[in-house]
Amino acid sequence: MPFTEPPKRLIVGITGASGTIFGVRLLQRLRGTGIETHLVMSRWAARTLVHETPYTPEQVQKLADVVHPIGDQGASISSGSFITMGMVVVPCSARTLAAIAHGLGDNLIHRAADVVLKERRRLVLAVRESPFSEIHLENMLKLSRMGVVIAPPLPAFYARPASIDEMVDYSVSRILDQLGIHLDTDRWSGEMEAAARETD
Repeated sequence: MPFTEPPKRLIVGITGASGTIFGVRLLQRLRGTGIETHLVMSRWAARTLVHETPYTPEQVQKLADVVHPIGDQGASISSGSFITMGMVVVPCSARTLAAIAHGLGDNLIHRAADVVLKERRRLVLAVRESPFSEIHLENMLKLSRMGVVIAPPLPAFYARPASIDEMVDYSVSRILDQLGIHLDTDRWSGEMEAAARETD
């Protein structure tokens, strides 16, 4: 039987935490890369999106190759037989974090994440909450020990971002790096300012 390359499919979950723009930008960056995106948005994600950004849920859905309703437990991505590169939840709410950590599957985002875990595929959670409670930290530690990447979308100022868009792009690039997707972007060269090296 001939060997075939695994399909390049990525599940993208967007939940109702603040920071829906990170999910939008991730989908935008993946357009034209040959990676098939499977989007699931929660009801609260749609509401937060409209509140925080100029985008509508319909506009965001058009950025994905396939859109799955949050309540469709019979979707392709709810089965381990459907091969994917893994899944990213961006932003990931504390509720979604807890549901994944405790194996709950009451919606398609939770179920798809559970499938990715059981199949030992890559799961990246861009957890958006501050400050973290002990419950949040315990849930993150539990999942991290299973191999889940906990990647809160935090700004990095050493790149001297000139806009919010640049800070969003930085976080999205770092999240995609965790999935083995390395897109062209302005990356830090590792060089510090000479004055900083001399005074430290």
